[in-house]
This record gives sequence, structure tokens and C-alpha cells, in this order.
Amino acid sequence: MTLIDLARTGGKVYSGGWREPAGGSTKVVEPATGVVLAEVGVGDAGDIDDAVRAAARAQPGWQALPAPDRAAVLRRAALVLVEHTSEVVEWLIRESGSVRGKAEYEVASAADELWAAATLPMYPHGELLPDPAGRRSVARRVPVGTVGVISPWNVPLLLALRAVAPALALGNAVVLKPDPRTAVSGGHAVAAVFDRAGLPEGVLHVLAGGPEAGEALVRHSGTDMIAFTGSSAVGRQIGATAGGALKRVSLELGGNNALLVLDDADVVAAASAGAWSSFFHQGQVCMSAGRHIVVEAVADRYVDALCRHAAQAVVGDPWTEQVGLGPLIDLAQRDRVDRIVRESIAAGAMLREGGSHDGLMYRPTVLTGVTPELPAFREEIFGPVAPVIVVADEDEAVRIANLTEYGLVASVYTGSATRGAALADRLATGIVHVNDPTVDDNAYVPFGGRGASGNGHRHGIGRNTEEFTQWQWLTLPAAG
Repeated sequence: MTLIDLARTGGKVYSGGWREPAGGSTKVVEPATGVVLAEVGVGDAGDIDDAVRAAARAQPGWQALPAPDRAAVLRRAALVLVEHTSEVVEWLIRESGSVRGKAEYEVASAADELWAAATLPMYPHGELLPDPAGRRSVARRVPVGTVGVISPWNVPLLLALRAVAPALALGNAVVLKPDPRTAVSGGHAVAAVFDRAGLPEGVLHVLAGGPEAGEALVRHSGTDMIAFTGSSAVGRQIGATAGGALKRVSLELGGNNALLVLDDADVVAAASAGAWSSFFHQGQVCMSAGRHIVVEAVADRYVDALCRHAAQAVVGDPWTEQVGLGPLIDLAQRDRVDRIVRESIAAGAMLREGGSHDGLMYRPTVLTGVTPELPAFREEIFGPVAPVIVVADEDEAVRIANLTEYGLVASVYTGSATRGAALADRLATGIVHVNDPTVDDNAYVPFGGRGASGNGHRHGIGRNTEEFTQWQWLTLPAAG
């Protein structure tokens, strides 16, 4: 039996079961071919209102369920996802343009999020406090309530479940709004997994939708928290709106990440990691290396090696071909990437490799002569572009790396782990890797950034309890 049954659920949203939304439907298009893959339902403001109200009604009963029972639902969900890995991988490849390796990694990582979340109900969730009056005084963590999750198209399944799974495990109800471009792998799959796992009706609602639906979810008085993953520009708007309503908000936003190559680095290894960091999933991840900051002594060798990786990469349809890169998500994204490349070249950057496209297939691109004034330095490109900035020494490398409003991740390539650790102290990012690519994440780490990259380390098993619950102080008579 398939997990995703579009003959039954196509054109519908998951809200009190699968139903026809007032918001109508939209087509899901395969980026590589332009083929229409599915018709999916989209929610409007009225659909969001119905979903939030229903979630709020269902939440107290879900919270009251014994912790082992909630944990069991999460474990069953993980088993369902693992059982249907090949089906979900196909949707990720065809719907989001993922190459097979990325899609398989995403499903495995999403399953990890479910397994990790299944442990959360079993953790201690309170403290016994001293009390001057001799009462029983307890501080305990209780669910936030109803959590609105707005997830993106680039890593649609994982970045939905990274919030949905722990929020549910800790006793909250959830309304998920996935991007309509990946409504199947980022929405229908999530709904189907939890439906098959036996999650009580009304606790989870999944409604794809555009900006209107997202704004309705953020503004709704019934949502107690918003978890958003996406662009910094939209994140700022959501933060302002949610903050004005005094509701909790988790923002995991963009990045303009630096990969620093010092004069004692293994240049071959650094260039391989640099290519991976900029070209993985066509550069369409927040952790992509947007700036390669290379000490002058090794710059020529690094650029030559990076260009070889770019020239040898195969770009094409990831469903029908063995390729290293697939398509960009749509024409708007293709045109944005190309604009940044063309404007940077016009302003003085040199095109060393790539810079061309066939439809949505954009060649891996290497730019040199990049300076802080150029668009390729300032903007988050979100495409397979590696801008190279040459610096005199490590002090200049650090200064240039910190010359951005973003603060998500940096990587340092050096022959000395001690030197790399010392440099990490000087980098204004939430994550630093020494001799590893910028693209890295798992369910067990405190993932998050600073500045325009978000409002802190909101994800990871060690942070989930404080993120999706709140303190309640409870006192009881000593003899009670």
C-alpha cells in the first residue's frame, strides 16, 4: 500500500481528515521537465481559521495522553516513514529537484527527527523547589499550546518535521503550512505518516498555501507559537507580527556563509569541501558557502581545483539521469541567481567557470575578484555559485568573514585543529566547522544562527523541550 494516495487526497488539505479547502487547488510542477505531477489543495485564511480552532480544541486531550502513549505515536511515525522511504524519495527528487543522494539523506534525517522526538515525552519535565511556607512547590514544563509551522521548499520534509515532530511529542497541537511548490513531499507525506501512525484526529493539520495563508496563521489569536524556516526578509515580517501579538516565535533564516582557507590548509580537501558546500542541492540551502575566503598564498591552487570540480559536475534531470546537480526550483529563482552573477561580473568580478544555464539547469559557477561591494558578496545567492575573495592573512579572513548581517555557519580549513578552534572564537556565527563543509546538520545538535540568520539555537533534541514548552509554577498544600 502506498503512503501518498493522491487519487484520494489530491486537491485536498488534511484538517479533520482529508477535505476540500475553500482556498481551491494548485498544480505541483516537476522543475526538471515542467510536467504537472499533482493537483493539491491550498488553504485560504478561512481554512487556516478552521484548522487553528480545531487544533486548539484537540490539544488538551493530546496533552493529557500519558507520555508513553505520545512517544509511541512518534515511534510508529518513524517506522511508517522508513517503510515508505523509496516512495518519499521519488517525490523529493521529482518535486524539489533533489538529486537521489540528497533525497535519501533527507528521508533518513527526517526519520531521525521522529526517533529523537519520541524520546522527549520521557524526559523529566520539572523541578522540586524549596518553599518558605512548607508547601510542595514545583516548576514544570507544559506545552505552549497550538504551534503554527511554516516550512520551505528546499528541504521540505526534514524542515517540516524538525518542528512538527518535537512540538507534537511535547503535547502541542500543530498547524503546518508547507510551501505549495513542495506540497506533497513537505505536506501530504507528513500528514500521511502521522495519520498512519494513529495520531488522534485534530491534533495535526496540514494546509499548503501562499503568503495569505501564512499571514493568517501568524496573526491568528489561536496560535501560541510560530516556527518559521525561510528567508530573512519574510522572517523579519513574521517576527514583527508575532512579537506584536506577544507570541513565541522561532526563526531559522538565511545565511551568507564563509568557508575560510588558511595558508596551511590541505588545498585539495578544501576545494572538494568548497565545491560541496556551494553546489550541494544547487546551492539552495541556508548552509551553503556563499563566500570562499582564501589566503593569497594558496589562492591560485584553490581556485584551479574548485574550477575543476565545477567543470566536471553533471547537471540534469535527477529522476532520469545520474547527475550531481538538478534544476533550480523555478524561473524566478533562476533569474535571481543569474542577476547576481551578471551584476557582479559587470562590477568587476571574473567568471572562471560556469555562468550559463539551460532552462532551470544552472551550471556550477566560480567567480574570482569578488569584493565586499559586489552582489555576489552581499546577497544570499541560493544558487550553485562560489564567489572567491582573496585575502592577505587569517586576520583579514576573519574580518571579511564577519562583514555580513548573517551569522549562521562558517568553516575553517587549516592544517592545525588548534588554530581552527582559536579562529572559531573570532567568528560571529552560530556554527563553526574546522576542516568540514559548511553544509551539516543532524537531530542532536543546537542548530541556529545569529543576526539575520535567526533568533537563536531553536532546533536539536537538547533544545526542543525549552522551545516547545513553557514553565508553570505549581504549589500544593504540604499535606495534599
